[in-house]
Amino acid sequence: MSKKCIYCSSEISDDSVIDFCKRCGVGVWGEKMFNTILDKMETARDNGDLCHNRQEDASFETMNKEENLGVNTDFQSRFS
Repeated sequence: MSKKCIYCSSEISDDSVIDFCKRCGVGVWGEKMFNTILDKMETARDNGDLCHNRQEDASFETMNKEENLGVNTDFQSRFS
């Protein structure tokens, strides 16, 4: 599965630590900040501090949505 830039949908490398292409990254943050972001993200990945897994991302997003919505599974189970 290939990744796509979140801004322009162009294809980016599957092993990229960021979810946007260089053109969009530079357009959003400027070249110096983009390079800093890329460097820090790559360093974090190399140190094992960055875990980027689409399956984990999906689970994390679901968990966050439930917490942000105030979903209480005990409360829901009483009315199911």
